[in-house]
Amino acid sequence: MEWINVLVGSAVLFFGRRLFWLFVGCVGFIVGFDLAGDALAGQSEWLILFIALAVGLLGAIASVFLQRILIVVAGFFAGGYCLSTFAPVALHFQRDVMMWIAFAVGGLFGAILTAALLDPALIVMSSLAGATAVSQNVPLDPSASALLFVVLLVLGITVQTRQYVREAKPQKPQRAE
Repeated sequence: MEWINVLVGSAVLFFGRRLFWLFVGCVGFIVGFDLAGDALAGQSEWLILFIALAVGLLGAIASVFLQRILIVVAGFFAGGYCLSTFAPVALHFQRDVMMWIAFAVGGLFGAILTAALLDPALIVMSSLAGATAVSQNVPLDPSASALLFVVLLVLGITVQTRQYVREAKPQKPQRAE
């Protein structure tokens, strides 16, 4: 079911800032999918998918009403997901305690970043989360996966920044004739 994470990751990669509820919902789905997969190892993939969908849907619905709070929470989970995914590879450790520490450190950084710089942080955090989800679920060797991550990260940041600049640019008033 890796294709689901690739699809969801792609949506977050390109539309995470514009549709904040999508970012929150997709991060909830991705983290829920990973945690449910680990906690319910050996259970039906449909059960894991259902739990991930429920977590993502609850996050998306709640984000409409609790926008600012849940964006910071999503920033926490996105930062935690990214750092806990790449820290074991970069630092060559596989212990669960270290992965949780990496998740907490990345999460705190992500939460602080999204709270301080909302739109730019959403662009970076959603691009990071999307690039991580896609690159970790495409069957490639580690060096090709790292290259794919960097390319997707740059692409996601570029696309979302252009969307943001286009939306923020004041429209020229049209002359009445």
